[in-house]
Amino acid sequence: MSIQPQTTYSEGFVAQGFEPLREAFERNFTQYGEVGASCAVYVDGEPKVDLWGGLADVVTGRPWRPDTVGLAYSVTKGATAILCCLLAERGELDLDAPVAHYWPGFGSKGKAGVSVRMILAHQAGLPVLDGRFGREEILAHGAAARALAGQEPLWTPGTAFGYHALTYGWLLDEVVRRATGRTIQDLFASDVAGPLGLDFFIGLPDGVEHRVAALVDEPPSGPSAASPDASLAERIPDPEARRPTGGGRREAGDLSSLLTRAMTVNGVLRTPDADEWNTPSIRRASLPAANGITNARSVARLYASCIGEVDGLRLLGEDMVTAATAERSAGGDRVTGLDARFGSGFMLPTAGTPMLSDSSFGHEGVGGALGFADRGARVGFGYVQNLLKVEVTGAPDPRVAGLLAALRDSLGR
Repeated sequence: MSIQPQTTYSEGFVAQGFEPLREAFERNFTQYGEVGASCAVYVDGEPKVDLWGGLADVVTGRPWRPDTVGLAYSVTKGATAILCCLLAERGELDLDAPVAHYWPGFGSKGKAGVSVRMILAHQAGLPVLDGRFGREEILAHGAAARALAGQEPLWTPGTAFGYHALTYGWLLDEVVRRATGRTIQDLFASDVAGPLGLDFFIGLPDGVEHRVAALVDEPPSGPSAASPDASLAERIPDPEARRPTGGGRREAGDLSSLLTRAMTVNGVLRTPDADEWNTPSIRRASLPAANGITNARSVARLYASCIGEVDGLRLLGEDMVTAATAERSAGGDRVTGLDARFGSGFMLPTAGTPMLSDSSFGHEGVGGALGFADRGARVGFGYVQNLLKVEVTGAPDPRVAGLLAALRDSLGR
């Protein structure tokens, strides 16, 4: 991969005491091959770190600028969960109500007891979308939701969990639309991003395309490296040895099939895949699970506003944050085969998904992005990059791990 001419690795600022973050950010470029990225930290509602650097486009040499935004994949899920919690706090959405209360057609084929919170916790049993869809059809608003309403769950809802990589967004969008008359894309823009002044878009609006960083696939390495066109499941080393739910061994074909089906729809929306997700039609679509386009500053600011005031605005109250971050799912994920923990839409810390402490909550995005808040340290954190590191081993991304170690150092933790 040629990324010349190289631009500055770190522009922006770090407050006194947070210098280790700049050093770690620069190491991501010099040691881990980062292409372009941004990193930000808020503490007690105040910005302490706001860094950016590298290239937003390796083809044209366009540098990553202060207003550059990038596709952050499932960091979007955290933003969607925040919106759902905000609606619940307002009394516009009951997270414990059956989905069928808002969406009567959903309750067939064993889904009558599925609650909104079960979707947020990946317990609904609908991690894959059955049927055949072309790109235009699957991106059309409501098409996927209609199909999911007619499906049977893969397990009895509420008895297990498995990562709803794409279906999470389609399901919640339909519930929110029926509860409020507005889409997640619209509500997030007007009620979250607008008041906070965020560059965070779920469905890219007009006039922003020129600021979007182009995703870059990490090239394969080593004599046994998978093809760069391989699916995410095919890039997992030794998948048959991964521990499934309940212990024992799972057949490689079973894991690969379910994970691949969850991360793609008949070859459309292959996730992660730079060429696929750099497509303007996918950037513009409303995909509240996966196509949030943002930068680290906005992610950190968003999470900071969930645990305290940012410029006089706080999104969620303490009781709502406590309820939303209570563990709902834990153990072996039936889709990924990894150990995971979820609250109501938020990832909770594990060995493979590090955050700052046990009081952290947030969401990572496949490929390297991460956003979270830490209630104890009063921190909001964001990292958004364009190089997709896609090998899934259960170990933390070294880019994020280095930044978190630097953050702990800066905070004296």
